[in-house]
Amino acid sequence: MNDLEFAKKLGYEFRDPELLRHALTHSSFINESKMEYSANNERLEFLGDAFFDAIISECLYHRLAHEEEGLLTKTRAVIVCERSLMECGVRVNIGDYLRLGKGENQSGGRHRTSILADAMEAVIGAVYLDGGWEKARELVLRLFDRTIEEAVSGKLYSDYKTELQERLQARGEVVIHYEIEREEGPDHDKTFFVKLLADGKEIGRGTGRSKKEAEQHAARTALETERW
Repeated sequence: MNDLEFAKKLGYEFRDPELLRHALTHSSFINESKMEYSANNERLEFLGDAFFDAIISECLYHRLAHEEEGLLTKTRAVIVCERSLMECGVRVNIGDYLRLGKGENQSGGRHRTSILADAMEAVIGAVYLDGGWEKARELVLRLFDRTIEEAVSGKLYSDYKTELQERLQARGEVVIHYEIEREEGPDHDKTFFVKLLADGKEIGRGTGRSKKEAEQHAARTALETERW
C-alpha cells in the first residue's frame, strides 16, 4: 500500500506528495529511523485540529441558522472529537497506510483510537497547506457528511457513560464510580468537578454545569484517553 493509493481513497490529488507522506508518518517511525522531528505528523495534526474545528463551526453556523450558541457548541463537540475522527479514519482505512515504528505497530498502533484520530487531523492540515481553505473544507464536509447529518438531527451517539460501561464490562465485571470532588460557584451557577474510577483506578475527569454533564464529560475523557 502506498500514499498514492490513500490519496485516491481521499478523493484528493496532492500537488506536494511530501505533505501527505508527513501526515501518514507517526513519531514512533521517526524515532526509530532517527529522522528529523519535522518529518512526523504532529505539526500537521496541530494545524488540522484548528481547521477541522473552524470548518465544522462554519458549517453549523449556516446549517443551524436559527439556533442559539449553546446548541451550536454542543453539536460541534460531538463532531469535533477524537471518536468521530477515528471513525472517519477507519472508513478510509488510514491505519493501513501509516508509517509506525516496529514497537508501535506490534502493540496495535494501527487500530489505536488516538493514532487514527491524530492522523486524520494531520491529513486535514496537509490538504489545507496543499490546496488552501476551500479544498480542506471540501474534504472535511465530504468525509464527515454522515457524522454532520447525524449530529444536526440529534441522532449522533453521545451517551458516553453508557458506551464506557458497555466497553468496560465487555472485558469482565468492573465497578464504575463517579466521585464529585468539588463544586464551585453560587447555587444558580455551579460548576461540578467529577473523578471517574473503575475498580478504584482513576480513568477520567470531567466538569459540567450539572452532575450529569460532568459525569458525561468524565466518561468521554476516559473513552478518548483509553487509560483502562
